[in-house]
Amino acid sequence: MGNDSYSEAMLGDGPRSRVVIVGAGHGGANAAAFLRQKGFGGEVILIGEEPVMPYQRPPLSKAYIADHMSVEDLYLKPTQFYRDQGIELRLGTRVAEVNPEGKFVSFSDGTTLEYDVLILATGAAPRSLDVPGSDLTGIQELRTIADAGRLRDLIPSSGHLVVVGGGYIGLEVAAVCQTNGVRVTVIEREDRLLARVASVELSKVLTAYHQERGTNILTSDSVVGFAGGADGAVRSVILSDGTEIACGGVLTGIGAVPCDALACGAGLHCDNGIVVDEQSRTSDRWIFAIGDVTRRPLPNRTDLFRMESIPSAVEQAGQAVAAIMGGPQPKPEVPWFWSDQFNLKLKMAGLVHEGEEVIARNSLEGFKIAFFHVRGENVVAVETINSPGEFMAGKRFIEKNARVDLTKLADSSVPLQGVLV
Repeated sequence: MGNDSYSEAMLGDGPRSRVVIVGAGHGGANAAAFLRQKGFGGEVILIGEEPVMPYQRPPLSKAYIADHMSVEDLYLKPTQFYRDQGIELRLGTRVAEVNPEGKFVSFSDGTTLEYDVLILATGAAPRSLDVPGSDLTGIQELRTIADAGRLRDLIPSSGHLVVVGGGYIGLEVAAVCQTNGVRVTVIEREDRLLARVASVELSKVLTAYHQERGTNILTSDSVVGFAGGADGAVRSVILSDGTEIACGGVLTGIGAVPCDALACGAGLHCDNGIVVDEQSRTSDRWIFAIGDVTRRPLPNRTDLFRMESIPSAVEQAGQAVAAIMGGPQPKPEVPWFWSDQFNLKLKMAGLVHEGEEVIARNSLEGFKIAFFHVRGENVVAVETINSPGEFMAGKRFIEKNARVDLTKLADSSVPLQGVLV
């Protein structure tokens, strides 16, 4: 992957230049906005497969399915913004192929569109649960606003919703169900919730919190099939030990796979996602990739990561635009994530790895917890519940590779600024 900037080698940002963005989620929409913000004067064409304006995805598993938000409330930007900024939207449009040699994309209707620079922001898709009965009605995935609409309609009538997969999205939906008086069972094949993304300590706290509010949680168990009624709708979930759980609806949330088929078909370097460099550039110098579809480098790491988070997608949008415009790269960010469940606001920064020392810092004032993950005298990750100050401090410690006094860090009476060595 070369480091030559687009503006150095091509038409610059003149009126005849064209940047085509495939994917109108957080990454793609922000890339379009950043191009205008940085003064790009050429064409910006934003292509989205869904027939709806670019929208926020986090509320889909929370406020939207609880019927507290409208579709318009989800929009990332008002419709007028794209008109005012001269960003052409092509919604409900599917790109079928990318041709790097000819520098054009082909649409499903056979038409083509040339580009000077291409940004792929195609995201990820829910991992399928391929077991008998998975085609029954009442079994939902949750990735798009259309999925969320179906789930919103399903939850009140289900009586009992089974969530397959104990990840953040599944737990957020479970919290909505319990809050609205719908019974819910969460089934996780690993021995604990959030096994791949959170610490044992955080997992224990969340498990207990959900159970205290009525969520039925089954771990170390997997779904081997679904049974339905004469109407073709799901009526029960069948587990590997033979147990059958009656229900009126199912949400499957067992992870996501990168939508990298376009890139693979174009001959770009792909390995569980589109491989990109620190500028979000692919193996083709005129094609960038951003968001959940990518495997990307992170500061102070030698391996690549596929980060499924909005902050990562927005950061990569900034990286790509800086490279396209030939400007300085933005300062690298510490990876961070968030989740809302019941009245809990979770924020996490850094990457959690087993074997690191975990220091809990709890507040006696309400339900406030912070788990600091340390390696030697350095904080490498922080997980917080209702503790924004600890989150910001932990994120800052990680960013600066600051040394901390572990004894003082464990003492909540010591101000956070006083734990530095």
